[in-house]
Amino acid sequence: MKFSKTILPNRLRLIIVPMKDSQTVTVMALVEAGSKYETKNINGISHFLEHMCFKGTAKRPRAIDISRELDAIGAQYNAFTSQEFTGYFAKSAKQHFGKILSVVSDIYLNPTFPEAEIEKEKGVIVEEINMYRDLPQRHVQDLFLELLYGAQPAGWNIAGTPDTVRSMTRTDFVTYRAQHYVSSATSMIIAGAVSEPEAEEAVLHAFEGMSAEKKHTKIAVVEKQNAPAVRVETRKTDQTHFVLGVRTFNAYDKKLPALKVLAGVLGVGMSSRLFQKMREELGICYYVKTDMDALTDHGLLTVSVGVAPSRAEEAVRAILAEFARLAREPLADAELNKVKDCLIGNMYLSLESTDELAEFYGMQEILRKDLKQPDELAAEVTKVTSGEVQATAREIFTLERLNLAVVGQAPAESRLREILTL
Repeated sequence: MKFSKTILPNRLRLIIVPMKDSQTVTVMALVEAGSKYETKNINGISHFLEHMCFKGTAKRPRAIDISRELDAIGAQYNAFTSQEFTGYFAKSAKQHFGKILSVVSDIYLNPTFPEAEIEKEKGVIVEEINMYRDLPQRHVQDLFLELLYGAQPAGWNIAGTPDTVRSMTRTDFVTYRAQHYVSSATSMIIAGAVSEPEAEEAVLHAFEGMSAEKKHTKIAVVEKQNAPAVRVETRKTDQTHFVLGVRTFNAYDKKLPALKVLAGVLGVGMSSRLFQKMREELGICYYVKTDMDALTDHGLLTVSVGVAPSRAEEAVRAILAEFARLAREPLADAELNKVKDCLIGNMYLSLESTDELAEFYGMQEILRKDLKQPDELAAEVTKVTSGEVQATAREIFTLERLNLAVVGQAPAESRLREILTL
């Protein structure tokens, strides 16, 4: 698939993915500003700022002015915040490219942060925090990160706390934005039915005058663990939700393809080991999910499950057994090839629309990775050997990397710590 990358005179990075047969176009702006760039007193400001960018600009003074303009052309639009970046995007029929670029660049460059809107939005975000806290299967993910990283930004809730959100002022937003929303830390991705010259000229015009100040950096994550760790938040729930996982590798590690295959063996598809073990054999859960995350200075692999409280210990033991099995036994060729084909097929299926392609290239760029084509990533997966998967399993499935976070009715932490063995 063809794409181009250009660094504009103002140092903005522009990626264009032309798709001449598409009927749509996606505009996405990504900036290196997330919760890992925050200090404790303004924890949650990256996410709050994302909300406020939709509350008015000089050209579009009210939130309704922004939403009405995009709704009138049938556009899909939203924003998101993570630990390391914030994104803003809009997708529309191809003839509305100029319109969605105008809106996305406007909310990105020119938010006015009306004080009355800040005060109202505090209530919205506090309720968002409360909503996720009331969802045990979601809250346990936050608890797991807190267990691993504690008082570091990587262990904080991306949305902040009710106290930090309520304490933020307009000055906080203006200061934080000036420190991070600068051209050298911003990537623009245009994917869809546009030509490269058209897209480049349009972005040059839309982002003219953007701040080129020096970007403020973040504090690197410190990995510190020498024994299995457990955190339990007891609640009266019908299910016990837990995340069992290990520390792994950052986004630039050469072992990532092998880790991808390892995660696929555990949890990609209904024929994966954990689906077969937990659902088909034990009948112990409705959902079992395996995830891997690789960021600039840390990574992790997790298994998330919801089970009856009486079977929580059994579920933990079953997953640990699969971890140990991967470290102990090499994969048979049939299973290895099946998982590779599944991963590659899923990747190609996930890249069939303009917004998915924008995200595919944008996420690589915002993490400062070499931009790779889908075929290149498929080739990396294809080359993974059974020995590499087993070596990776032996490296990560160790007691000093093992962590368990639980929300619900569960055995005592001391008991769970006893059963965390490999």
